Amino acid sequence: MNTTPSNTSTSKTNDSIQCKLADLETMSVGRLLWRYSLPAVTGMVVVSLYNVIDRIFIGQGVGPEAISGLAITFPVMNLATAFGVLIGAGASARISIMLGAKRLDRAQLILGNALTLTLLIATIYVCCFGIFLKDILVAFGASAQTLPYAYDFMLYLIPGLLLTNLTFSFNNIQRASGYPRRAMITMLLSALANLILAPIFIFWLDLGIKGAAIATDLSMLGAMVFVMLHFVDKRSTVHFRRGTFHLDRSVVVSIISIGAAPALVNAAACLINFLINAELVKRGGDMAVGAAGIFSTVTQLVVMVVLGICQGMQPIVGYNYGAGKLHRLKHTYWLAVGASTALCVLGSAVGLLFPGLIARVFTVDTELIQVTANALSHALLAFSLAGFQIVSTNFFQSIGQVGKSIFLGLSRQVIFLIPMLLTLPSLWGLNGVWLSFPMSDISATVITAIFIIVQFRTLDRANNDNNMTARP
Repeated sequence: MNTTPSNTSTSKTNDSIQCKLADLETMSVGRLLWRYSLPAVTGMVVVSLYNVIDRIFIGQGVGPEAISGLAITFPVMNLATAFGVLIGAGASARISIMLGAKRLDRAQLILGNALTLTLLIATIYVCCFGIFLKDILVAFGASAQTLPYAYDFMLYLIPGLLLTNLTFSFNNIQRASGYPRRAMITMLLSALANLILAPIFIFWLDLGIKGAAIATDLSMLGAMVFVMLHFVDKRSTVHFRRGTFHLDRSVVVSIISIGAAPALVNAAACLINFLINAELVKRGGDMAVGAAGIFSTVTQLVVMVVLGICQGMQPIVGYNYGAGKLHRLKHTYWLAVGASTALCVLGSAVGLLFPGLIARVFTVDTELIQVTANALSHALLAFSLAGFQIVSTNFFQSIGQVGKSIFLGLSRQVIFLIPMLLTLPSLWGLNGVWLSFPMSDISATVITAIFIIVQFRTLDRANNDNNMTARP
């Protein structure tokens, strides 16, 4: 039988894909986690840094009220992020599992459905945000002094939220399908573009906080084009293919069932920010809200690195879970926990030892510096435990244990933090708000440890049973 050139090309492409994926179940776990995590961490760090630098520019160049106004927008952005990760995290985890099970056609179908869902959901919430923006910001705690800054920022950022969802969601899929370096380049492009454009729009064009939003939109546009070109290329492991964009009920359910965990965590963060801002305005006014914004920015820098490690862990765990390589799955998890815990310990130590110095980076306002230093001294007391909890939540998501992932994701930010916020401030005032964070961290860590112990015992029993069945 003669082989046509097109069939030969397809065969070579498939061989290349299988070779790339084979590393996920044969390469040493430490080396593999390094290969996947380093690009993810690099991208996340750069993104975190440009968020930090944006806020430094705003705080130093516009003023403390602008920092407080920016903090008011966090719940809205968390809600937008929730819609994005609902699709991006769910699709990337499912694609990893399907690739591990050697079901490439199913992975392609998930990719096409993910694009349709992202466009559909983002269009709906962007329109809603645009119509009700002022009311939403007031509901989240904007005062007469901070509302103009929050409104100007979000008004110009809203059109770019669709671009942000497409960029971050498909960046995760890019990494999960075997391209960690390209995923890193995507993040670097958006971050470096924003680093260049932000000072131009904020200072040179004198657009203030509006300029920061416009710079972010333009940066995301470039990154979105880059990541989409990857999935148009037929040489990619998974790529856009005709016939995969029509929504398939089973695929949609499979995506949302896993993506629901991180999505609910981000949506919960929206509710938590509402409660926090209400207590902060009540106990300490706009300066306390600004301090919370700086605290969130500092902790986000560390958490984004941890999430980068989780993103590196996810395709390895998902693939090996699908392939039945449970010993590699466990080894990957513990390496990720160790690295993440070390980072959180370091971040906690720096924040507790130098709270005033960190505050001065963001503002020259004496009152805001004092309030922020006090916030960091209390809120970071148990932050060293956060790495274990975050990695464990992502671990359950990676193996498709949706209910457990959702529960653990919500435990830290809802189940424990909300009761703390409703009780501790009545005992200790503003310090009670800050102490709510370490108390919830400790409680969530205990519950997470129990879940992990039970899950690993279950995996060990299943593995032993399979070995017994395989014996002649």
